[in-house]
Amino acid sequence: MRVVSVVGARPQFIKAFPVSRALAGRHEEVLVHTGQHYSEAMSEVFFEELAIPTPEYDLGVGSGTHGEQTGEMVRRFGDLIEREDPDAVIVYGDTNSTLAGAVVTAKTDACLAHVEAGLRSYNRAMPEETNRVLTDHVSDLLFAPTERGVTNLDEEGVENVHLTGDVMYDAILWARTRAADHSTVLDEYGLTAGEYVLATVHRAGNTDDRERLAAIMRALGATDREVVFPIHPRTADRLETYGLFEAVEQQLTLIEPQGYLDFVRLLDGAERVATDSGGVQKEAFFLDTPCVTLRDETEWVETVDAGWNTLVGADAETIERELRREISLPEKPELYGDGDAAERMVALLEEHG
Repeated sequence: MRVVSVVGARPQFIKAFPVSRALAGRHEEVLVHTGQHYSEAMSEVFFEELAIPTPEYDLGVGSGTHGEQTGEMVRRFGDLIEREDPDAVIVYGDTNSTLAGAVVTAKTDACLAHVEAGLRSYNRAMPEETNRVLTDHVSDLLFAPTERGVTNLDEEGVENVHLTGDVMYDAILWARTRAADHSTVLDEYGLTAGEYVLATVHRAGNTDDRERLAAIMRALGATDREVVFPIHPRTADRLETYGLFEAVEQQLTLIEPQGYLDFVRLLDGAERVATDSGGVQKEAFFLDTPCVTLRDETEWVETVDAGWNTLVGADAETIERELRREISLPEKPELYGDGDAAERMVALLEEHG
């Protein structure tokens, strides 16, 4: 079986890693990097650390508006698919790369498989929500990580849905031990496990709204623990534009975006994490790190229901209160499978033919 895998952003590199390992030696995989994240810190380092095969194609799309970026991906990926003529195309998650790969593949004879299908935040103002809904409705095989994802798709009348578990759990089981053994990031920044808060902020809904971004930064700066902030390029640009960068630099420990293993080590060692990332919410749950989510809704509602994740939006007072609150967590349920999601996905691709 000839499989084309489409990746373009940090979470997709991580999700592709277990699937690539499951495909290796059994099927031919052609890895396509759209170039949606194009700096070494945001892309190439993940291929090196995870031993993902070097992409055979780099579309080099880079940044732009959602329409420009998606349109250019569709154009370039369309030419590629015509040349490669794959049996199956795998897309991951909810980025513009996901949607572009889905739109092109849906108009070919190739089987389109969506990894992380069925997630819903029910906020159509989020571009990611549009991407995931449209992708789900044109896919031939839908790999849902959770029971709720299966239910969502059933309610929308989508067929060929399979509960597989979560490939990010597959990845984290491998990465946690390896990061503890090999990462020196805590020593590099003089950090002690359990004595700092990790923060990530990159969603357009936060970064493109000066009032929201200022409130989040103010709350992070008011906590009584050191806040370590790997700063996303877009967030740094917005802070500069809004005249907030200097104040943030004085209050928080700003560091460059981290590779996967170093980030896992930072997240594993954090007393808690404040984030607007869907992937980080879930990684925090896997690593037993309490999470404060800087959004008004989440597609990972199971983590909230389980008491391990708290939604705070961008209200400074609420954020500050949750970051200071004494941690008291319930027993953690098993929500995302047993670490064999990638093997299940490859088996389902084989059955589909």
